[in-house]
Amino acid sequence: MKAYVFPGQGAQFVGMGLDLYEKYPEAQELFEKANDILGFAITDLMFEGTAEDLKETKVTQPAIFLHSVIMSKVMGEDFKPDMVAGHSLGEFSALVANGVLNFEDGLKLVSQRAKAMQKACELQPSTMAAVLGLEDSVVEKVCSEIEGIVVPANYNCPGQLVISGEVEAINTACEKLKEAGARRALVLPVGGAFHSPLMEPAREELAAAIEATDFSPPSCAIYQNVPTTAVTDPEAIKANLIAQLTAPVKWTQSVQQMVADGATLFTEVGPGKVLQGLVKKIHKEAETSSAILS
Repeated sequence: MKAYVFPGQGAQFVGMGLDLYEKYPEAQELFEKANDILGFAITDLMFEGTAEDLKETKVTQPAIFLHSVIMSKVMGEDFKPDMVAGHSLGEFSALVANGVLNFEDGLKLVSQRAKAMQKACELQPSTMAAVLGLEDSVVEKVCSEIEGIVVPANYNCPGQLVISGEVEAINTACEKLKEAGARRALVLPVGGAFHSPLMEPAREELAAAIEATDFSPPSCAIYQNVPTTAVTDPEAIKANLIAQLTAPVKWTQSVQQMVADGATLFTEVGPGKVLQGLVKKIHKEAETSSAILS
């Protein structure tokens, strides 16, 4: 069975999407439509902007979404998923790819999500850190014993977990995790504590936008970050998408479930190859590839 997976924030690169724009009339049309919807020329930033330009959350999230979704559209008949999943932001790309959201609504929601997250980041100094070489249960235990807000945020693959929270609590956690045997506990250059209780203001704002958007029945199941199991009910998909902002991204568990349900080939659609690497670490026997365009 074919699983298509869609990357999240961090996969952006300078010049992303320019090859699609130049080669495919359909891509050009969708990029121009995106400029109109967003109210600024995101194509200028994607095609000619600096790495610094692309790091801004309100640019990064729509840029990665556009790259992934437009790539799936120009694949045409070659795009035939049996199941889909997306890492954090990538869940929105996956939902357009499997027909739950249309292009316009998906982009509007991603833009609103990015702005809401940016605002939440500005309310309180917060950050994230990558923890390598420890069992998930050890990281969970250390986080639970620290004063202040610090929680597991991204279960990326066995031995790689990202934590999220208040700056001081994260710094304390990094020290404790190193003492507990972590190979590395490294604060990340991010704007805030994504997938933690500190995103509650963003969750409330996005909830209203999601509730007001039409979600259609999907062409295939999506394995969402929150329940990690196959979901096909549009109302359940909405609820999980809202919960995702303050809940951890359970990528390890999602991939394990997809494999258990018959996934044999994981194709990454969008910028980079991060998810292919994670899938291989989660399930060594899995076949992985990048989306191929004709």
